[in-house]
Amino acid sequence: MSFYKTIRALDDSYLIDMVENTTALEVEVLLSQERIDEKGFLKLLSSAGSRTLEKMAQKSRKESLNHFGKAILLYSPIYISNYCVNRCIYCNFNHENRIDRKILDKEEIRKEGEAVRETGIQHILILTGESRTHTPVSYIEDALDVLVPLFSSVVLEVYPLEEDEYRRLIKAGADGVTIYQESYDEAVYDKVHLAGPKRNYKFRLDAPERALNAGARTISLGALLGLADWRLDLFKLGLHAKYLSNRYPDAEIGLSLPRIKRIETSETEKIDYHSVADRDFVQMMCALRLFLPFCSINISTRESAYFREKLIPIGINKMSGGVSTEVGGYATNKNGCNQFEIADRSSVEDVMVMIEKAGYQPIMKDWMAL
Repeated sequence: MSFYKTIRALDDSYLIDMVENTTALEVEVLLSQERIDEKGFLKLLSSAGSRTLEKMAQKSRKESLNHFGKAILLYSPIYISNYCVNRCIYCNFNHENRIDRKILDKEEIRKEGEAVRETGIQHILILTGESRTHTPVSYIEDALDVLVPLFSSVVLEVYPLEEDEYRRLIKAGADGVTIYQESYDEAVYDKVHLAGPKRNYKFRLDAPERALNAGARTISLGALLGLADWRLDLFKLGLHAKYLSNRYPDAEIGLSLPRIKRIETSETEKIDYHSVADRDFVQMMCALRLFLPFCSINISTRESAYFREKLIPIGINKMSGGVSTEVGGYATNKNGCNQFEIADRSSVEDVMVMIEKAGYQPIMKDWMAL
């Protein structure tokens, strides 16, 4: 069984019709229920759901407090390479883009890790572009050899791997995997991935399950909001998380909501941007929290400091801080190419102050391997 079968069985026209014909009364009834099913989740994403957003946010806040308390876990990404063989039209690392390409050696990786650890961060992501030639599994394994002793949790955000490769890297100390489908609309997916192995929609879609079969403790999913109709992408993202939660009840399933950032490259004119307003963002976050109360929700520095602060009481429980999206951006290469423009450039200390100001507690560590 693969989640791909679930996706292929969905009728987008039926889903859109349900969204467009949902009434405010239906949403009011949903918000009075203890649990939300799949159809209810879709209805919460409707225009009628937007008109009841205040009540939805109140219920989302209650669910978040029940399951996560007032703790917000902080993490930072560490980019160790930007070599990529894909032509993804929304990404600065696109193979066709003329950017400064760099790959960190073990000593440079160590310096990056030490610079991040000095901020107090204990949870990190390690990121590469998608190039097996420049960053083979053995290279990622070497990076883990350097970084695992420095941090409580090291999560992989790299190209999709085979199950035995995930098992090899988990054995080397990685405890989780982050992988975004970008868009669950297969036609849109084909349109924005022009060349490279990332064009294989199904192989990427099945990657979280391969990682969980290999022993990953955590999986974080996401869709790049704005590539397609956000309501359909969010609905399918929620179904994907529910599918994995049911099949792997001992795993921590997390959700991220990255909004696409406009970039200026030779591919830019090919992007058909779909608007995702702040109000839409809050609605989708609340709907996810009500549908999947046990799943963690992360907000990255793609969003402004002001907006992230306002989201804290509504339902998030993870935030990045002190972020660089450059290879070597913390210690060795501070004038390189960003994968995307950061909206919140706050230091880790500033993010901690922001969290405390909201009445919550910043947490640096919630996991440590035995």
